[in-house]
Amino acid sequence: MCTYITEKASIHGSAKGPDGWISVDSAHVYFDHPYHAQLDHALGIDFINEREAAPRRVAVELSAGSARRLVACILAALESGEAAHAIEPEAEPEPDAAR
Repeated sequence: MCTYITEKASIHGSAKGPDGWISVDSAHVYFDHPYHAQLDHALGIDFINEREAAPRRVAVELSAGSARRLVACILAALESGEAAHAIEPEAEPEPDAAR
């Protein structure tokens, strides 16, 4: 049974798709049956530019274990990178605050 439960986050960044780089302003994250990955269930992340008239997206589907390892690597890279560059964590305003 598909649940279609999706978590959404406002983000600020870029993603590279088949036609090159696009700006992204939203990430939709869900855990359900994948479209392409050969898994029973997958964590899907769609990076989207919702401000475009015809939104474009870059999608990934990961196994649950891969998703957890990726989260750990993202947090580790942020912690060591911010320390190396003397950047205070959370120094960047949330994307919604800038609008």
